[in-house]
Amino acid sequence: MITSLLWLDLCLASVGFYLVKQMVSKTKPAPFPPGPKPLPLLGNMLDMPSVKPWLTFSDWANKFGDMTHLEIFGQHIVVLNSAKTAVEMLDKKSSLYSDRPVFPMGGELVGWRDTLVLLPYGDRFREYRRNFHRVIGSRAAMSVYSAIEEEETHKFLQRVLAKPTDLSAHVRTTAGAIILRISHGYHIQEDRDPFVELADTAVDQFSRSTATGAFMVDLIPALAHVPEWFPGAGFQRKAKEWRTTLHEMVDKPYKFVQDQMAAGIAPKSFTSNLLEGRTLTEEEEHNIKWSAASLYSGMPPIVLGGADTALVKEIFRWSPVVPIVIPHRVNTDDIHNGYYIPKGTLVLPNAWHMLHDPSVYPEPTDFIPDRFLPSEGKELPNDPRDICFGFGRRICPGMHLADASVWLSAAMSLAVFDISKVVENGVEITPEIDPSSGTIRCAAFISWATSV
Repeated sequence: MITSLLWLDLCLASVGFYLVKQMVSKTKPAPFPPGPKPLPLLGNMLDMPSVKPWLTFSDWANKFGDMTHLEIFGQHIVVLNSAKTAVEMLDKKSSLYSDRPVFPMGGELVGWRDTLVLLPYGDRFREYRRNFHRVIGSRAAMSVYSAIEEEETHKFLQRVLAKPTDLSAHVRTTAGAIILRISHGYHIQEDRDPFVELADTAVDQFSRSTATGAFMVDLIPALAHVPEWFPGAGFQRKAKEWRTTLHEMVDKPYKFVQDQMAAGIAPKSFTSNLLEGRTLTEEEEHNIKWSAASLYSGMPPIVLGGADTALVKEIFRWSPVVPIVIPHRVNTDDIHNGYYIPKGTLVLPNAWHMLHDPSVYPEPTDFIPDRFLPSEGKELPNDPRDICFGFGRRICPGMHLADASVWLSAAMSLAVFDISKVVENGVEITPEIDPSSGTIRCAAFISWATSV
């Protein structure tokens, strides 16, 4: 009986909230952007894709234009499918569009709200950004770590030479090795390092916990208060498990640095630089620890980055790590291009569509690095880095680290390896690519071959 009553209360509360919000918002200063027709009460809940949503959003772009409006239980959502519109809104009006929404599953229940990527816009966010800027906020600051990047890239080449079929694993290991040395001064173990595996697991859980439409609690936040023993509340048990992983990822490397500093043997790192010679308040220690964790957990599941080379720019464009940029939240009402964007609207930049727009990048599904090579009378397309690292005050603070690390990996790999497709029974096999569907898109390559 209690079970039935509780579910009924939740449903009635959701319906009541929706009806009140509809009554309050009947008068608006301008129309919403176009989008799929909503159903009564549910809105567009059934329209929201849970698998590779960027593809559905791209279909909507062809039908509705640069902005697509959705509404789910009174929550307004606007998908941006144009880089021009994203820059106009998120860059030029960043004071309005720099907040983050509440993620009931990934942010609140699991706890990723304390990392930079989901942190609300405010004093703590600005302190995290200052911490990043001090250590990796410019190319000049990053030059201190050039020797680390070169050393770890050499190890990457050795791993690939020894076992070319494990390329994806080598990429993850190398990304982890570089970031852990910079963030915590930690040298990884060559075989299955515990900190690298911990970050891999945590980042995968982040991607799953924040994926669009993956958990009902994200659509009905009141479900967050349902106890884990309640029928249908398996998400609570999963959140508890993932929260444990997250806190281990934050606490263990931080304690490693503290122990190294106490012993007087800590190398220079992001964390040790911020701790050295300071007596910290609880708030300051929290900010340093979670800033470092934001950097540590920011290592991508596949190496993507670039410098001014056609090849790496095309990698950025062709396979963005985050096809839908983490949503921004509007902190006050706005009217853009004649459309009403109410306070609290979630704004989702569809980076995948922007980077596959045939009007900007002809033959967008083909991998054509030559499109970025200058030639007489040719206008070069937009630099993909202006899109894939995010927008406005939420732009990725580690973009210089990604640039430097990946350019070095690509340049050294091309210098020492011949890379070719596998040949079986005289037939050349084109690698299959099966990208995952979470917030972070990891492209799994099934087969390839390398030779020296």
